[in-house]
Amino acid sequence: MSKDPAPETEETEDTADTEEAAFAADEPVDEDLGEPGRPFSRHSPFYVGFFGGLGAILAFWLGTQLLRISSVLVLVVVAMFLAAGLNPIVEFFVRRGLKRTYAVLAVILAVVAALALFVLAIVPVISDQVAALTESAPGWFDQLQRNRTVRDLDGRFDLVDKARDYVEKGDYASSVFGGVVGVGLAVLSAVASTFIVTVLTLYFLSSLETTKHAFYRLTPASRRERVTVLGDRVLEGVGGYVSGAFVVATCAGVSSLIFLFIVGLGEYAVALAFVVALLDVIPMIGATIGAVIVTAIGFAEDPKIGIACIVFYLLYQQIENYVIYPRVMSRSVDVPGAVTVIAALVGAALLGVVGALLAIPTAAAILMITREVFVKRQDDR
Repeated sequence: MSKDPAPETEETEDTADTEEAAFAADEPVDEDLGEPGRPFSRHSPFYVGFFGGLGAILAFWLGTQLLRISSVLVLVVVAMFLAAGLNPIVEFFVRRGLKRTYAVLAVILAVVAALALFVLAIVPVISDQVAALTESAPGWFDQLQRNRTVRDLDGRFDLVDKARDYVEKGDYASSVFGGVVGVGLAVLSAVASTFIVTVLTLYFLSSLETTKHAFYRLTPASRRERVTVLGDRVLEGVGGYVSGAFVVATCAGVSSLIFLFIVGLGEYAVALAFVVALLDVIPMIGATIGAVIVTAIGFAEDPKIGIACIVFYLLYQQIENYVIYPRVMSRSVDVPGAVTVIAALVGAALLGVVGALLAIPTAAAILMITREVFVKRQDDR
């Protein structure tokens, strides 16, 4: 038992002698400086700690740089998401015999034309109706004061008068954005972000095939075919989800527009229908928020209209949840309800509205890869 450590000691000394001999052979010896010592051991605590600390500092620095460009990365992700959503339309034209370059150009021109028509036709109407909503708000506050509960709360906290002054002065936008300069900067930032996303979307859409093949070539040749198939399925799922979300939101907006004209809110119908369609894109809570906004304005205009709004949106959301949404999304994403809720919550917590929008197709892609790779590998064992 006592003779066992001896060979280890001899082996360690031999290794050190070998390293010293190699070091002495590589480095010329200057007799005036004396013989060189042993090379610094890479296993010493100082060596490991020093370079480990440098690695930690480098990782921290890279993390801070990523946080600085996080807003740019979000714009890039949104642009890629939109490009994947528009790609099915390009593929449709390609299948009809049109070259991809011309198909991309046709889709780009169609998108630009749609945006131009929207700005020219819808934005002025929406701005006028928003102004009408602001002018009508003081009258709604007077109606609220007739309610006994509201009068009691107003007597304690002076809520209605404060809200009326807040709206009538018209400076709520300035207070929210930090003054006139803040409003200008916010508008400029929004316009710049929209322009950047548009340009990146068009670039990604035109070079999508090249980009896909470049990423696929990074995988081993033995697995490249399977990775290509899975990647194409993921992109098809994302594109189908974007197209489906647009269809569902359009249904919500058109149905709300018709209902508002029928119920007597035609003065604000276009603006409120646009708000409902825009919010309906947000998973889980978007449709509810839009319904609450419209219902609140309906009650402010007339309690009967408010009750009609409640009934309509309760019925419509059931139809959307159990008829429209499943039929539209059944061919694009296959995500269980619990996973949808969890993914939307996590995405909203990480990236806000953008995260909520990206959560469901991301969850669908992860589930697809899990089923096709991990589960099948486990079944083969």
